[in-house]
Amino acid sequence: MENATRDEFLGGRIQAFQPNAGFRAGSDSVLLAASVHKDSANILELGCGPGVAACCALADRPQARGVLVDIESEALEFADKNLHLNGFEDRTKTLLLDVTQKGSIREQAGLVTDSFTSVIANPPFFVSSNSTSSPNALRKRARHMEKGELDQWVKTAAASAAPKGEIIFIHMIKALPELLAAFDMRFGNIVLLPIAPRAGEAATRVLIRGIKGSKAPLSLMAPLNLHGKTGREFLPQMEAIFRGEGALHW
Repeated sequence: MENATRDEFLGGRIQAFQPNAGFRAGSDSVLLAASVHKDSANILELGCGPGVAACCALADRPQARGVLVDIESEALEFADKNLHLNGFEDRTKTLLLDVTQKGSIREQAGLVTDSFTSVIANPPFFVSSNSTSSPNALRKRARHMEKGELDQWVKTAAASAAPKGEIIFIHMIKALPELLAAFDMRFGNIVLLPIAPRAGEAATRVLIRGIKGSKAPLSLMAPLNLHGKTGREFLPQMEAIFRGEGALHW
């Protein structure tokens, strides 16, 4: 594909074309996939970009089917290409949809309510009014959302999840107050997993999981550290996840 790179994930088990501009999957997408329950049967990825998180989740779950949603047709072209490249086209579909749209529009586009055992998302990290937008339209859409839209993403995730289904987002740590408020209104058994570069350093990312219909209380886990005290090498647990030989147990 033109204006794209071909990248490897899970130690080469997943191949993915990614645009030079726009959302490019990396470690966050792999961690998001690794956080999905091993027995999940129906996985929805909101704001899928090139579909790397969904592909990584499907790689270790042969029983699972997937739906990938994005607002950008170009992103879905990459996702379709990558699903085919990795042999997942027979158990997946992609939908062109703005996830902040009201329920009737989502259903008309083919996003069925109350049906997914896992809903995952890596939403845009920046609020347009609080940051400098990229001049590239595709990159801007991938990296920025309007104020208040994060709650709409969580609302759509809640509507799409099956009863007792899990909803998992990964985001910047500064978004935690807004993210936790949106989850707390809709889910129980919320688990927070901070992600830090190394032990003793402040967390920069957070994984948050809620269960639809649960009344269980919130849990805060010890930080997940990526690297040792020095250097950029991943800790053995993290290296195993990024090579597709491990999973997150939380």
